[in-house]
Amino acid sequence: MDYVRLGSTGLKVSRVALGMMSYGDPALRPWALTQDAAHPIVRRAVEAGITFFDTADVYSQGASEEITGHLLAELFTSRDDYVLATKVHGAMGDGPNDRGLSRKHILASIDASLRRLGVDHVDLYQVHRWDPETPVEETLEALHDVVRAGKARYLGASSMYAWQFAKAQFTARQHGWTPYVSMQNHYNLVYREEEREMNPLCLDLGVGLIPWSPLARGFLTGTRSRGGGKHTKRAQNDTFGDGLYGDDDFAIVDVVEQIAKEREVPPAQVALAWLLHQPAVTAPIFGATKLGHVEDAVAAVELTLTEQERARLEAPYRPHAISGH
Repeated sequence: MDYVRLGSTGLKVSRVALGMMSYGDPALRPWALTQDAAHPIVRRAVEAGITFFDTADVYSQGASEEITGHLLAELFTSRDDYVLATKVHGAMGDGPNDRGLSRKHILASIDASLRRLGVDHVDLYQVHRWDPETPVEETLEALHDVVRAGKARYLGASSMYAWQFAKAQFTARQHGWTPYVSMQNHYNLVYREEEREMNPLCLDLGVGLIPWSPLARGFLTGTRSRGGGKHTKRAQNDTFGDGLYGDDDFAIVDVVEQIAKEREVPPAQVALAWLLHQPAVTAPIFGATKLGHVEDAVAAVELTLTEQERARLEAPYRPHAISGH
């Protein structure tokens, strides 16, 4: 496993990160794995050298954080041996203040996340989405206070327009508050709209990209087929993913499969390797419900694609409407 700095920080993370959304409550997410089922998968990730783990309070309404905390405490001998990330924004209750990025919700949410995770701090605390109802100054000052209190080491953001991210970074620096050091955006071979503004902005600011859905929620690995076919429990229960990709995108899947056949590797390795070649990308966040998913992600770190292969993969791309925000 390779280890790289997260953006321009001194924090070192593994070249790929394990997304923990796949572990939680099957009653809330039919494809989610219980702690017992997740254990061998997370253990294999740790054995392979993965040290970066990403979750969120809203995943299975806190169950993912609980499982993440239990497994990492068992599999690592020291809290300092891994990098733990979680997020705030999503609805965690029915009340009007149980969501968003208000000072009230942020300060309550970090404490609740730390209790579920069983730790006294997270390494990366991320805003899950932009909150148009809360002044950005209120959000950033509250997050700065979280860092000053020692409850988070760094701050990150996820899925917003480049102008919003630029506004947040400028505001933080203007007031001497902690800026964001990472952007977890929707970015993969099928969805490359982030290359227009967000990715160049992050590269210029020294912000590390840790993309979500690097395999397009399995679209790039055969979980779906033309005409609406869905071949896994995740695909069959992923209404959010239904609106992200369409039949026109299978032209890219075809090329991924062709190059994978030529290289004699699974398509997942090709798709992840392409993303790892992209500027500013620090660590794609992959999900794993099978041991093979971990093996593919780890192997992708060592897979070097030629310029010709990358050009072939990129050629079929067609512009998309903005999605994932």
